[in-house]
Amino acid sequence: MTIEQLYKELNYANHSREKRLFYANMMINNPELIPKLLDILFLVDDKISPRAAWVLEFTCSENMETIIPYLDTFTENMHKIHLDSAVRPAAKICELLAKHYYAKDDNAIKMALTKTHQNRIIETCFDYMINDEKVAAKAYSMVTLFLFGKDFDWVHPELKTILERDFNIQSAAFKARARQILKKLNRK
Repeated sequence: MTIEQLYKELNYANHSREKRLFYANMMINNPELIPKLLDILFLVDDKISPRAAWVLEFTCSENMETIIPYLDTFTENMHKIHLDSAVRPAAKICELLAKHYYAKDDNAIKMALTKTHQNRIIETCFDYMINDEKVAAKAYSMVTLFLFGKDFDWVHPELKTILERDFNIQSAAFKARARQILKKLNRK
């Protein structure tokens, strides 16, 4: 499948679980399509870019290891993503990476995710926290930053400052997640 064919195919991707699972399985079964999916994702001003983001998120949810060969590409370019419907899945992928990295069980993400990747993720998640992003992207970023803050001493104080500063001006959903993270931060 060429990038043009995949681009056309993504016109049929939507938010339904059935469609996202269909395309995620297509990626898992044909990993050679993932670079093409990333190329489409990083057409950041294109209306199909968010659809590529949905598919990549669902692919990672189903099989996190599929992104490993493309961690450099993903982390180098994810800061460019700016359409709301693409930012949320990008933030979710960051959270999935962090959760796999800090999982109790051994997994391939622990070996593949370098400090450089982590730094890029941290930087982008802080951008999501301070920019005018939707609450879902901020919630995923909070969890990601909390987890990576275990190894990067400067992250927790910065995260706490942002959460306390923004608490009263954000939505109920933001407050609920922030309350959970602040509780964990204050236990330390």
